[in-house]
Amino acid sequence: MKTIIYALIVSLVVVSGLVLANRESKNEDSKTSTAKPISAAERKAVLKKWEATPDGIKYKKWEASPEGKKVYASEAKIRKHIRAFTNMEAVVTSLSLPPGSRLGFGVMVRINGDDYILGYGPVKANELQQLPSLKVGDNIIIRSRGVLHTPKYSYSIISLDYVERDSKLIYKRAPRKAGC
Repeated sequence: MKTIIYALIVSLVVVSGLVLANRESKNEDSKTSTAKPISAAERKAVLKKWEATPDGIKYKKWEASPEGKKVYASEAKIRKHIRAFTNMEAVVTSLSLPPGSRLGFGVMVRINGDDYILGYGPVKANELQQLPSLKVGDNIIIRSRGVLHTPKYSYSIISLDYVERDSKLIYKRAPRKAGC
């Protein structure tokens, strides 16, 4: 009887050792599989390479054009609010986006005398319950963490995180799942 108990204990120790060893090797694999952030030098090299492509050349020409400078100037006016994620007062000027846009749902607004596209992007139906109630001329409060620009549009594109009208929440971007 002692030998059977001894054999069971030894086999239990061996099996648990194998399980723990397998678990540690899986953890090491997951740690090594994460992508390392690229260095500033690598980022500069990739940017230089892209700027030599036809799209990069076209983009650089747009940046130097009066239209591109206007977009960058309007972006600079709200940059402080974007970085601090603070409220910006806006007036809805149009409920539709410029012709040919592929941003998803969005509206045109005026902030401090400049026009912007408020891009909601592809959103779920339940997030848009209050948005159809917006009207031209409505005063709204918005917050955003990012501004985009593209040669296709003559306006900066504000990526929205929060919209409020008459102290009532109208839209709030759902937090991303799976980390960042």
